[in-house]
Amino acid sequence: MCQIAINIPEEVLYDTKKNRNEAIQFARLAVAYGYYTQSGVSIGYCAQIAGVTEEEFIRYLGQNHVSIFHYDDTREFMEELNNARSM
Repeated sequence: MCQIAINIPEEVLYDTKKNRNEAIQFARLAVAYGYYTQSGVSIGYCAQIAGVTEEEFIRYLGQNHVSIFHYDDTREFMEELNNARSM
């Protein structure tokens, strides 16, 4: 594991009304979000970075309007949708 430290001014914590633990969680989620959306790192690894379960990370992505489903074309998406309906 690689550990990274960042400095957040106390004024930012005061202005955002976040305590130290909330700031740490915010930073962890932000880093995981960036790795997922910009670098294609897996949900599993990003959940580890964020310190949450995969389900919680998927929910976080949804709250931020990021889909976990990636399809190259509409036909592929429709096939998957039809397969899901037939289950």
